[in-house]
Amino acid sequence: MRDTERKRQRHRQREKQAPWGEPNVGLDPRTLGSGPELKADCSTTEPPGCPYTCPHSIENRVGHCKVSDSGARGSAYLPSVVLSSLTDLLHSKMACSFYRLFLIVSISAPIYCVPPPRAPSKGSPCMSSTRSTAASQLSSSNTDFAFRLYQRLILKTPDQNVFFSPLSVSACLAMLSLGARSATKTQILQGLGFNLTHLPESSIHQAFQHLLHSLRVPGKDLDLRMGSVLFIKKELWLQTNFLDDVKRLYESKVFSTDFSSSSTAREKINSYVEKETKGKVVNLIQSLEPLTVMVLVNHIFFKGKWEKPFNPGYTSKSSPFLVGKRTTVKVPMMHQVEEFAFGVDAELKCSVLRMDYDEDTAAFFVLPGQGKMRQLEQALSSRTLRKWNHLLQKRWIEVFIPKFSLSASYDLETILPKMGIRDAFDKNADFSGITKRDFLQLSKATHKAVLDVSEEGTEAAAATATKLIVRSKDGPSHTVVRFNRSFLLLLINRATDAILFLGKVENPTKF
Repeated sequence: MRDTERKRQRHRQREKQAPWGEPNVGLDPRTLGSGPELKADCSTTEPPGCPYTCPHSIENRVGHCKVSDSGARGSAYLPSVVLSSLTDLLHSKMACSFYRLFLIVSISAPIYCVPPPRAPSKGSPCMSSTRSTAASQLSSSNTDFAFRLYQRLILKTPDQNVFFSPLSVSACLAMLSLGARSATKTQILQGLGFNLTHLPESSIHQAFQHLLHSLRVPGKDLDLRMGSVLFIKKELWLQTNFLDDVKRLYESKVFSTDFSSSSTAREKINSYVEKETKGKVVNLIQSLEPLTVMVLVNHIFFKGKWEKPFNPGYTSKSSPFLVGKRTTVKVPMMHQVEEFAFGVDAELKCSVLRMDYDEDTAAFFVLPGQGKMRQLEQALSSRTLRKWNHLLQKRWIEVFIPKFSLSASYDLETILPKMGIRDAFDKNADFSGITKRDFLQLSKATHKAVLDVSEEGTEAAAATATKLIVRSKDGPSHTVVRFNRSFLLLLINRATDAILFLGKVENPTKF
């Protein structure tokens, strides 16, 4: 009885750490998502015959939620670029409630550079100067987190291609922090670069809510979306606040899943991921342990058209690309002469080219001087990005960019602790905001990214052929920029300053 009372007191103390207000006393079934695919059984008392030490029970004053099936229906769209980050709460190792959180982040990010069916616009407007302080701090923190994570990734693979979605990783960790408590929560948010003294936790999540909502606004020639899905074990009793907040702040959907059959659950999740990635990510989850209770999926979708497209007829089939100091490989090289935003950073000895997509999104190609890549990488920061934005000016550019594909995967559980997110991965983890189980910890975090760059749309591209020939022969003087050695690539939503994808191309022939 004394042990039981001590457990009750400990859980009451944890409940007081909830980020917003008092604990909910009931669960609105609408927090579980729309559609007939699931329903919620809610109560404010413990299940009959279930003592407090049962892993399915929580205190009487806290709302209970049990998710159960009422049919299966998917409403997933079919993106060209998808980020999927999957979080699995896994298995008990002893008689008490000891669980591990298994986080997998997977991205499929094909970028189709195709000619638009209408006349190009005059450019994308800059982000409004009236954005809130929280949004501004979120942008700066996300940018610095992106570059800090990049620095860690290149330490593991210094001479290889790098590609990942920093926004997907930060959004996934921020959403996970909703269920974290005490030092675990603090480390996650500070690891993401937030100063909790200057920016309250509630403002962080509200800023993410605004950012993700902004990215979901549809455009005519650009499709950019983010979303999240929870696959929850039917018998799992979740904290009401956690389920309500991931739904409200991150617009997460929820699906009931039968984890008693690991193969059935794995097929259901893999089928969802494959559909969301339009077949780019197949069999992402190879196996699920018997006591898996939840999988969190976060995805980003991007499909864009160049504002000023390349003509495939002017793509060289075999051009040299320098790999390392002496090796060259042959790659297809796209080519055009157009007016682009371009600048030279004399301090970092690099050239910066911005090529716009329609609807406020742009690709930044950064070419360092010979042997200056490491110097450039060490200087990457939100300040550097702001400097580049100010020095860019429109001018005529003859540009050569390889047509390429990238694929990369990373085990973030070895990297995030070095960035200050430590307790989440060990016995000190406190995720009692997700469920009232005593011990929950993050055991694995894997990130996978795929990028494809190609041209399509022959008729529209042919319409630019004459313009290209005239301008390269008789037009004004222009600068020639050849991306024929290692360079950086940033895909940025200019309306929010969010870095959607970040990478380094060392060898375009390596997929």
